[in-house]
Amino acid sequence: MNQTIEIMITADGQTRVETKGFTGSDCRTASRFLEQALGQTTSEQLKPEFHQSASEKEHLQEDV
Repeated sequence: MNQTIEIMITADGQTRVETKGFTGSDCRTASRFLEQALGQTTSEQLKPEFHQSASEKEHLQEDV
């Protein structure tokens, strides 16, 4: 899966950064510069992929 970072901006100016295709804390590393540029983080939701290691992801892809 490709690694992507999506930035959503609502009509009232709120922003949301969503990462896809990352495992573990790689998502935080990849999106840190955007979060710093956009301002204070008010909430964070971790996806199941955050709790996976890279080797677990490779194993899951082989089974598919």
